[in-house]
Amino acid sequence: MSRIATTFEQLKAQGRKALIPYVTAGFPFADITPALMHGMVDAGADVIELGVPFSDPMADGPVIQKAGEKALSLGVGMVQVLDHVREFRKRNSTTPVVLMGYANPVERYDQIHGEGAFVKDCAAAGVDGVLIVDYPPEECEAFAASLRAHGMDLIFLLAPTSTDERMTQVARVASGYVYYVSLKGVTGSGALDTSAVEQMLPRIREHVQIPVGVGFGIRDAATAQAIGKVADAVVIGSRIIQLIEDQEHAKVVPLTIDFLRGIRKALDA
Repeated sequence: MSRIATTFEQLKAQGRKALIPYVTAGFPFADITPALMHGMVDAGADVIELGVPFSDPMADGPVIQKAGEKALSLGVGMVQVLDHVREFRKRNSTTPVVLMGYANPVERYDQIHGEGAFVKDCAAAGVDGVLIVDYPPEECEAFAASLRAHGMDLIFLLAPTSTDERMTQVARVASGYVYYVSLKGVTGSGALDTSAVEQMLPRIREHVQIPVGVGFGIRDAATAQAIGKVADAVVIGSRIIQLIEDQEHAKVVPLTIDFLRGIRKALDA
């Protein structure tokens, strides 16, 4: 059983929901990510989504796009992202880490380091799951099997526009959890309609047997609490990026901890 599956099973036994914060690796400082990851765990994070910086992120709104550009300008790419995970694993062997990104950096990594190097090196670094936004499920069976063989999960996005057929395709290859994008649009856009999420989740669960996390548009404790009542996990990204983007180095981790503790408290209430 993967670390992700184990985490969700333990949370279910405790009657709790997963808190999954997202941060772009190498943002806002190239060296801060491992400390930020530890801070998130201290604040109550159950899984960490680590964004792989990419120049053309189609699903990300301006906030995360800007964070990716900053990280790239600081020299942070896939090699450095895996270094961050390795560093984090020196002190934490239990909290699952999911890499979230796009096909281009993954395929470029394999071009440079050899076929299958991405999966092999992720496993060696201590990665637990991979979410590649622009990998469609019908083209991912071999990739999913390779990840599973190395003890990792392949996570997919579902959207308000996802058809029953698409959900069935995702269910066939996904493991760990699925990530329901609660808004039509990019990350950080629009106001979240919690009633629409409530209506959609039973439909998703008709097709998908693994946990369902919800993200895009969750910005505060009240929204997180409302989503936590119907979902298995709450994903928060853009709000954290906004919180830390203009901060001095010493304030980044404490501010993130303070924010996430509020979310954790609301989820557990």
